[in-house]
Amino acid sequence: MKVLFVSTEAVPFAKVGGMADVVGSLPQALRQLGVDARVIMPGYGFISHNKHNISHLFNFTMPHQEGNADVRVYTTVHDGVPYYFVQSWPYFGNEETVYTVWDWDSPRFTFFNQLVMAAMWQLHTRMDWFPDVAHVNDWHSGLLPFLIKAYEQTPIWRDLASLLSIHNLAYQGEHVGGWLWKAGIPGRHHPELNSRGLNDNMLAIAIAYSDIVSTVSPRYATEIQYPYMGYGLDDLIRTRVADLHGILNGIDTELWNPATDPLVDSNFDADNFVTQRPPNKRELQAGLGLPQRADVPVIGAVSRLVWQKGFDLALPALRRLLLDTDAQFILLGTGEPELEEGMRRLCGDFNWRARCLLQYDAAVAQHIYAGSDLFLMPSHFEPCGMSQMIAMRYGSLPLVRETGGLADTVDNYDGLDGERSTGFVFSWQQPDAVLGTLRWALDVYHRRPDAWQRMQRNAMQRDFSWDASARRYVELYEKAVSKRSKNH
Repeated sequence: MKVLFVSTEAVPFAKVGGMADVVGSLPQALRQLGVDARVIMPGYGFISHNKHNISHLFNFTMPHQEGNADVRVYTTVHDGVPYYFVQSWPYFGNEETVYTVWDWDSPRFTFFNQLVMAAMWQLHTRMDWFPDVAHVNDWHSGLLPFLIKAYEQTPIWRDLASLLSIHNLAYQGEHVGGWLWKAGIPGRHHPELNSRGLNDNMLAIAIAYSDIVSTVSPRYATEIQYPYMGYGLDDLIRTRVADLHGILNGIDTELWNPATDPLVDSNFDADNFVTQRPPNKRELQAGLGLPQRADVPVIGAVSRLVWQKGFDLALPALRRLLLDTDAQFILLGTGEPELEEGMRRLCGDFNWRARCLLQYDAAVAQHIYAGSDLFLMPSHFEPCGMSQMIAMRYGSLPLVRETGGLADTVDNYDGLDGERSTGFVFSWQQPDAVLGTLRWALDVYHRRPDAWQRMQRNAMQRDFSWDASARRYVELYEKAVSKRSKNH
């Protein structure tokens, strides 16, 4: 089985969100199962060729609506996975960020889909390699399933199956019809798109034309079939229920390993965390100028500060909590100006027990995972989420809203001995729900330390590796190929 991942992000080359972590780790897990998984992505100008040992592979000319495009293809192998980077002026090769502005990103990623089609042909003719499945990710590569079917009169495209992974339905690449027309993209005549006026929505196109559709958690696959989480595409998604599958993301358990993590002050595991983990809490407190007290619970958060992440709910709850509760709060992240300002004021008003680092620093993030007692993720919606899995791996109990992958990964405290529990869960999107659950969690921390430690051990022993999920993807690839062959 040969699979080509098509993505605008992949760790360690370019990252904005969780999609980069998936594309940076799932192909490696698939290769361990015998799948020839490879990745193709834009060759952004900010990617260091020297740092990543990226070398030139070949050039080619691609006929385009406005003339011929000169394309350069580069390659490297990272963690055993071959990567291809495509560059072509003026869209890819000089930029300093993954995403820019909408009026520029629309033509950029339309062109990227065309580049990938041309590059696949070149890989076939020059290197005798062609995928069985194109695994596209989110709207940025959403034209590919349509383009593959548009050119299926040519045998090589006829047998190529496509699988779409939806990482976040809120971002769809809508209103791109004018750019598609200018780029010479053939007209879309899918009845499910025509009837809903979705012919110029990149993600809708991908949903309609992909052989298989997947999401990054089972719960999210259900949620997006309803208006609240469907963002206008729920009706279309319900037409693909037979081909819709939710597979929980994994994490790189070798990278995220408190027993070997070089950024952790005191390494530990599920067997010795009771004695070996506390030094990390002291170092976290000391490093941020907070009182070094073992008896004070530390609430940590590592997050983008955007509406999705629910910190509009957390801010008033934290303000009320810190007013009358002996607790510490530490946040690391950046995002929307309003939320940043709210966090800045919160930490200023409670500077003896709160710290807000409005930035991103990988080392500080590790210290928060390894040193905090409670990890706050009050998301309005969360397709999968990885921070809660990392927090559990490091013994910080997540406090989450019951949605998406958070509901799939965190088992709510049972109110007794925590035999099967790994965190604390609330449902209502209200500050009072966040505050009540925080108070409940802190009461357990103080009054039931045995249950708390049992929950920590449960959380650290959970298997969030890619192995089981990768096997599910292999099944979906086989299903996509079988479906494609039956249609011809």
